[in-house]
Amino acid sequence: MEWIIRKSCKRCHQREHMNYLETLRVFRSVVEANSFRRAADNLGISVAAVSRTISRLETRLDSRLFHRTTRQMSMTEAAERFYAGSSRILDDLDALEAEASMQAVQPGGVLRLVAHTTATVLRLVPLISSFKRKYPRVDLDVTLTERPVDLVADGYDLGLVVPFMLSAETVVTRLLDRAPLIFVATPEYLKRHTLPRHPSELCNHTFVAMSPTVRKSEVTFRLDEGDLTVPLKYHVASNNAMFNREMVLEGFGIGAMPAALVQADLSSGRLVPILGGFEIADSALELRLAYNSRTLLPAKVRAFAEHAAAFFEETTGAQPEFS
Repeated sequence: MEWIIRKSCKRCHQREHMNYLETLRVFRSVVEANSFRRAADNLGISVAAVSRTISRLETRLDSRLFHRTTRQMSMTEAAERFYAGSSRILDDLDALEAEASMQAVQPGGVLRLVAHTTATVLRLVPLISSFKRKYPRVDLDVTLTERPVDLVADGYDLGLVVPFMLSAETVVTRLLDRAPLIFVATPEYLKRHTLPRHPSELCNHTFVAMSPTVRKSEVTFRLDEGDLTVPLKYHVASNNAMFNREMVLEGFGIGAMPAALVQADLSSGRLVPILGGFEIADSALELRLAYNSRTLLPAKVRAFAEHAAAFFEETTGAQPEFS
């Protein structure tokens, strides 16, 4: 009888440890999503279950973990310390489990990817197509946007983004491509306005600009006598380069466009390059691969990261850089 009791108690302790690990995972998800509802969605459980789990953890620790109102939520000092320690424990455990089964793991499941609409317009379909053929067991859920994103809170595994899109710093980024920007206008616009021969003459022109929330409404040129910063006057601005291209083609002003986006227009003569002999400071649009910084990545994430790096190295000839 004593042996049966000891065995039963051992099973209870094992279940308690497993439940506590799940509690830690729920807690970390709430912190990283900064929302009980988003954490519940990411974990595939109910908001009530998340709330009960956090309440039990607060009781166990005898400490409040979150300040909550109807509009916002914030961590307490105790939660900040507990998050750091519990994340290390969970990361170490995930690393041990992944390392033990690494050889047997094949990329599979759903890969949730967010991509900058304009920066990936010419490359995304070939990239996704070649990846899908190589890894048929991976299904892709692709979101195209030009707004800032939080990979964890928004539930994405990876991002193909430009730097301003990243709203959290706890990610690894890998430079894939630098797309040069060039000034262009229609021949009709240039018939109505004098073709600028020097950057200082841009003050006399109207632009179709990127929204100030995306990029400052100014451009800096590298000149022999020093840098020259020119403010851009505009009546139309947007966060989408493809929309801006159409407005430039309608004759509403000069546009600073990714070279690849207007290459066909330049070849056909629909657009004309402007001030091509002058160097523009920070004129390249950086495309970066972003993913969460974990000790070991899921197989599907690791496979896509390596495939994307190889794809862009082959198409651009540039070695990927980490930051």
